[in-house]
Amino acid sequence: MRNELDQLRSRMAEITDLRNTAHLLEWDQQTMMPPRGGASRAESIATLERIRHDMFVSAETGRLLDAAAGELDGADSASDDAALVRVVRRRWDKARRVPTELAAEIARAGSIGQEAWVRARANNDFDAFAPYLTRNLELARRYVDCFDTFDCPYDVLLDDFDPGMATADVTRLFDELKAALVPVIGEVAQHADRVDDGPLHGTFPVERQRQLVFEVVERMGFDRAGWRIDDAVHPFATGLGSQDVRITTRWDEHFFASALFSAMHECGHGLYEAGIDSSLQRTPLGSGESLSVHESQSRMWENMVGRGRAFSGVLAPRIAELFGGSVADLDATSLYRAVNRVEPSHIRVEADEATYGLHIVLRFELEQEMIEGRLPVAEVPEAWDARFKEYFGLEVPDPAHGALQDVHWSAGLIGYFPTYALGNLIAGQLWEKAHADMPDLEAAIGAGELSGLREWLRENVHRHGAKFSTPELLQRVVGHPIEVAPFVRYLKAKLSDVYELDLP
Repeated sequence: MRNELDQLRSRMAEITDLRNTAHLLEWDQQTMMPPRGGASRAESIATLERIRHDMFVSAETGRLLDAAAGELDGADSASDDAALVRVVRRRWDKARRVPTELAAEIARAGSIGQEAWVRARANNDFDAFAPYLTRNLELARRYVDCFDTFDCPYDVLLDDFDPGMATADVTRLFDELKAALVPVIGEVAQHADRVDDGPLHGTFPVERQRQLVFEVVERMGFDRAGWRIDDAVHPFATGLGSQDVRITTRWDEHFFASALFSAMHECGHGLYEAGIDSSLQRTPLGSGESLSVHESQSRMWENMVGRGRAFSGVLAPRIAELFGGSVADLDATSLYRAVNRVEPSHIRVEADEATYGLHIVLRFELEQEMIEGRLPVAEVPEAWDARFKEYFGLEVPDPAHGALQDVHWSAGLIGYFPTYALGNLIAGQLWEKAHADMPDLEAAIGAGELSGLREWLRENVHRHGAKFSTPELLQRVVGHPIEVAPFVRYLKAKLSDVYELDLP
């Protein structure tokens, strides 16, 4: 009776297995693989992508989609089966326009590029990385040329990370965000001497930091039976199903906040993957549909919880106990103010919440110029440095603090960056709704009890996986499309508290 739908599910399970296998190889490449393994690893990843892409875009997949849609005629559009057919159809319609060899070459170049980036970043040598970025951009343009239904080249790439989101939408939201935040940043800058981040700097043995990180992520929901933490040059998270979640962080023995908050960020991603309903596993619905929603989870846990006043009361005494020395007398208010100090800085992943969005705007603008051919690769460092000086008032000391700091371009992930700032906006909406639904949420967080927030997110966001688009999910949970105002309200309230101001 449901033969074709069952066959479609079986086919998608095998395709998902291939995707997860590639993700496992990518995780290993960034955590365990010996340095000389890069060339063969790139071929393995390309082979898997060739097989997966061929299988996914085949006429047989199209036939099963048509038949399954017929079987589901009149079914509830929110059912798992209807969502599966809808999501697979949309992805199939896009993927089948892309030649298999191009898909495989994009995968190969991304793998090779990451290895080149690690070396170039370590040596502060953008010129050594330039050929790999050039190759990724060439492939991205060939990919864009496969489509004639988008308004501009960047729309094609953005759609891969946040389906349905357009460059014009992002520009509108970012313009509104900048208009709201630039005056706030300016006002806070006039009172910079009110907040000292000295407690974050000192000597913090890595093994003690590991202990702190494990304690915090276990409070969040990290489960040693189904999760692991490893070291990486650039922190990331990988979900290989809800029972195999892998996160990474990096360590700085003179700045404990780097490892702590990157681990909370990646654990936020991991909780999303771990919270997806078991019925959606081994299907395209078994991961987040939109990276903007995914980033809302990581940014919420990192900043709204991790850098919140309530959780600072949990962190401060433990930090004092573990490290002693310069932080032996650390109190909650001092920590809270230190981790929320607003100061223009070079590194995106360590930026404060107020200036973070400008880091994303810079990348968003440069990516559009690169993909449209208006910015040659050789001129990227100069363009980056000039734009950075314009936005932040800082000189960029070297490429590692500028155009080489992020892994994304090396992996071919052009169009990803906007999802971080969009994630902040979505996090603001969800944070407001969670507090409305749970009036005692801050008290619970202050007591170190994070399960209430985690389960609220699981019920409202995580369990659905990719069943709903970003607009559909937001409509279900908060009743509004993505908007700027809730995040701005949250940030103004926090900075008014931190800096003892009355920000309008």
